[in-house]
Amino acid sequence: MKKLARRFSADRSGNFGIMTALLAVPVLGAAGMAVDFAHALSLRTQLYAAADAAAVGSVSEKSDAVTAAMAMKGDGSISLGKADAQKLFFAQMSGELSDIPVDLDIDVAKTTNKLNSTVTFSATVPTAFMQILGKNSIAISGTATAEYQTASFMDFYILLDNTPSMGVGATPEDVALLRNATKNGNKEGKDKDCAFACHIVSESGVEDKESYFYLARSIGATIRIDVVAKATEALMTTAKKSQVAPAQYQMAAYTFGKKSSDANLYTVSELTDDLTAVGEATKNITLMSIPSHNTPNNQTSYDNVLTSIEKKIPTGGSGMTKTDREKILFFVADGVGDSIKPTTCTKRLNGGKRCMEPIDTSYCQKLKNKNVKIAILYTTYLPLPENSFYRDWIAPFQSEIPQKMKECASPGLYFEVTPTEGISDAMNALFLKVIHRPRLTG
Repeated sequence: MKKLARRFSADRSGNFGIMTALLAVPVLGAAGMAVDFAHALSLRTQLYAAADAAAVGSVSEKSDAVTAAMAMKGDGSISLGKADAQKLFFAQMSGELSDIPVDLDIDVAKTTNKLNSTVTFSATVPTAFMQILGKNSIAISGTATAEYQTASFMDFYILLDNTPSMGVGATPEDVALLRNATKNGNKEGKDKDCAFACHIVSESGVEDKESYFYLARSIGATIRIDVVAKATEALMTTAKKSQVAPAQYQMAAYTFGKKSSDANLYTVSELTDDLTAVGEATKNITLMSIPSHNTPNNQTSYDNVLTSIEKKIPTGGSGMTKTDREKILFFVADGVGDSIKPTTCTKRLNGGKRCMEPIDTSYCQKLKNKNVKIAILYTTYLPLPENSFYRDWIAPFQSEIPQKMKECASPGLYFEVTPTEGISDAMNALFLKVIHRPRLTG
C-alpha cells in the first residue's frame, strides 16, 4: 500500500487535464467578458449618437426651443426643447436598441443669449458570457451637449454714399465704355471724360437729359450707385430670411443728400421692421444732383454725415431683447472725402479750401464710444491714371484709402469689393458676418 501511494503521488501524467478543467471557468469568463464589454460599448456608441442628435436637434436654428428663447425676457428652462429632444432621441432607436430600457434626463435652458441642451442617458445591457461569473448586466451611460447662441436683436442704420464720385463706372469695363463715349466732351465740346464721375445735372428739379448720367444709361454702362441701390434692396431679402424671431432686425437707410446745394444727411427710410418697405425705398436711390458739370465735387463730407448720423443712433445695447437692441452702422462708400475744409484738412488744399482726403477715423470713434458697431463695405476707389484730376489730387493718397476705411470699421466688420466681385454678394456677406450666424457646439 505504501508503494502504491508513493507511485500515485509521484504520477504527473494527468496534470494538464486537471489544470485545464480547473481553469476553464475563469478563461471562458474572461473571454466572455471581452465579448460582453465590446457589445456594451457598441450599444453605448449608438446611444451617444442618439443623444447627440437629440441635443443638437432640440436647439437647431428653426426649432421651437429657439423661437421660445428669442421671445423670453429672461433666463429659464424651455419645456418645448425637452419634449423635442426626447422625441429625437427615441426616433433613433431601432433594432436591439428598441428592446433596451433607457432612462433620459434632459435639460434645455436659456442663459443670457445662449441656449444649452443637455441629454444624459443610462441603460442596463444584459450579458451573455459573464453570467457564468455571476454578472448578469453591464450599466452604460453618457451625456451629450449642444450650445446655440441666439441671434441678437439688431438695428441697422444703412448709410450709402451717393455723391457724384459714385457715378464712376462700376467695373473697369464700364469706366472704359464711359471714357470712350465722352472723349470729345458734350455738345459744346466741353466737360470731357466721364470716367471720373457721371453727374446728374439738376438743382431746379428738372433733370438735364444732356447729363452724362443719362448718357451712361443710354450706352448701357453701369455706374456704382445703381449697383449699390439694387444690392441694398436685395439685402432686405437676406435679412428677412435670416430672422428667427419677429422684428429681430430693424433697418433705416440714409444717403449724403439729394442735391449739392443742400448736402445733408437724407433719410431714405426711417427705422422700421418692415424690411420690404425699406427695400422699396432704397431701390430708387440715385446720385446727388449738382448745378452743372463744372461744379466741383465737394459734397462728400464724411465729417458732417458721420456727425449727423451719430446723433440719429442711440447708444447700443446687448441685443438680448427687443428693447435692448444692438446698433450697427452699415456704411457703404468709396472712402474719399471731398469737402470744403480749409483749416483741418489732412492733405493739401485745392484752391485754398477744397479738401480731398481719406476718411477721418476720429468721427468713427465717436460712434464706437456709444457702443455702435461699424460695418464697412468699401467699394474700391478705382485708379484712373489717365485722368489728370485723379493724378494730381487722389493718386498721392490712393494707398491710404482702404487702410483708413478698415480702421473706421469695428474689428472683423470690414469688407472690400474689388471690380471683379459683386456688390450684392459682398453686402450679403458682410451682413451675415455682422449678425454672427448662430453656431452649434457639442
